[in-house]
Amino acid sequence: MSTTVTRLRGGSARDGDGLFVLLAGVHGAIVCLVPTAATLALGLWWNSNTISHNFIHRPFFRRPAVNILFSLYLSALLGIPQSLWRQRHLAHHAGCAPRLELHPLLVAETLLVLVVWGAMLAVAPSFWLTVYLPGYVAGLAVCALHGHFEHKDGTTSHYGRLYNLLFFNDGYHAEHHASPGRHWRRLPERIEAGAQASRWPAVLRWLETFSLDAKRLDRLECLVLRSPWLQRFVVARHARAVGRLRGRIGPVRRVAIIGGGLFPRTALVAQQVLPEAELVVIDANARNLRIARAFVDRRIETVHAWYDPSRHVGYDLVIIPLAYVGNREALYAQPPATRLIVHDWLWRRRGTSTIVSLLLLKRLNLVER
Repeated sequence: MSTTVTRLRGGSARDGDGLFVLLAGVHGAIVCLVPTAATLALGLWWNSNTISHNFIHRPFFRRPAVNILFSLYLSALLGIPQSLWRQRHLAHHAGCAPRLELHPLLVAETLLVLVVWGAMLAVAPSFWLTVYLPGYVAGLAVCALHGHFEHKDGTTSHYGRLYNLLFFNDGYHAEHHASPGRHWRRLPERIEAGAQASRWPAVLRWLETFSLDAKRLDRLECLVLRSPWLQRFVVARHARAVGRLRGRIGPVRRVAIIGGGLFPRTALVAQQVLPEAELVVIDANARNLRIARAFVDRRIETVHAWYDPSRHVGYDLVIIPLAYVGNREALYAQPPATRLIVHDWLWRRRGTSTIVSLLLLKRLNLVER
């Protein structure tokens, strides 16, 4: 744990963290000026995952006394003794059960929270019961939801630009776990290659229940498999999109097609648009490979395996499907071949991009290394 927290000496805020101090003041002003259950809940959730979280790992001030004062302020503002939050959070990073360690600052923070609550109860009991308490409980619930989905199926990152702007790169969660002491500004510098990623921020990740994951996309592929008209439609749309990128692809000798679904439209298109290339289909589903084999040229090689960029090498072009299971952002950041084509959703434009079909909500992104 000692490497997680940076000990500071000296006077003022460092590393540009004065912004966090300013925003903590703004948060306090909003709570005083607009004291509603919604502002209390949202403020508790946002601050806990930005200002308070960063303060745990890298205290903002060089003087220990100023860090103590700021910790007391956050405790009163959020209703959570920051020393208690720090102990629990560092235990989480260490992978062990939290152990309560009483010390003077924790006692002071706890007493301060109780004094603030007692003052509100004495002066405005109705406000405390009907506004503050519901807002406080809701904020804790949203924080719990946030934390749950950050780790539900293993530590998971979200690389959306808007969220990471508003939450100071909190979405780079796998990267944060890999280097807990790294400053938040530096987290995007090194995306974890094997990290899980979600297109949803943690607090909205429950929406994945209703999203088109790999299994649901396979069900849609089954529909295409049963309809010659749909087969012609998807091949034509994909062929037109790849054709628009052909000039940027350049000469290619070996092409790896990852997955591709039950109906191998990508392999069929590659046969048309890249007739000179050697095509290799890599898929972890043996059944899908058997079905796809009926549609493609027998000269196309098939490999039954999970795609591993470090193991499956020697390709001039790698094509990634929409249903890719893995860290898509890591592939964008560090393309595994000279050229990478990624099937992605219509709203996720990267590199040289072209729309496959508005009806299919798909585009192709060409990224060059």
